[in-house]
Amino acid sequence: MNSPPLPEVRSEQGSAPARDAAGIWARATALRDQLPDIPPLDDKLPGIKSALAEDGAFLLTARIGDRAMAFSIVVPRVAALEVLYLAVDPEAWGQGLARQLLDHLRNHSVNAQTPLELWVIADNTRAVACYESAGWISTPEIKVRNSAGRPERRYVLSL
Repeated sequence: MNSPPLPEVRSEQGSAPARDAAGIWARATALRDQLPDIPPLDDKLPGIKSALAEDGAFLLTARIGDRAMAFSIVVPRVAALEVLYLAVDPEAWGQGLARQLLDHLRNHSVNAQTPLELWVIADNTRAVACYESAGWISTPEIKVRNSAGRPERRYVLSL
């Protein structure tokens, strides 16, 4: 019996990878938030492009063949690398792609000698469990910075 192909995590640039990321984000957030419909790609693309326009931002994708199945956008800050986005296409949930991206980011962080941080919607139990199982630590910091008004908690991964 053949096992499924392993994903390849790579850094990408350009409009096609940004559109891939926006599509994954639209599908993943629609399922996460139990929306009746998946938002149009063009609703999510401006946020992706804005994040990628930040100084030093980079996009990682996990691809199986030619198909992007997960992505992360990371931006250097003064004292840390901030993960602005991390999402897996719902078709690939449970296949370890988020963990693969997180492990890639951990290695990048160690090589750069810079800790990682991210903010996650506090009631997103699926994401919280993923981050905590990968060694991320929650902080007491909470803020609302999304259009839905949902509280987010800061997580860190120290070197």
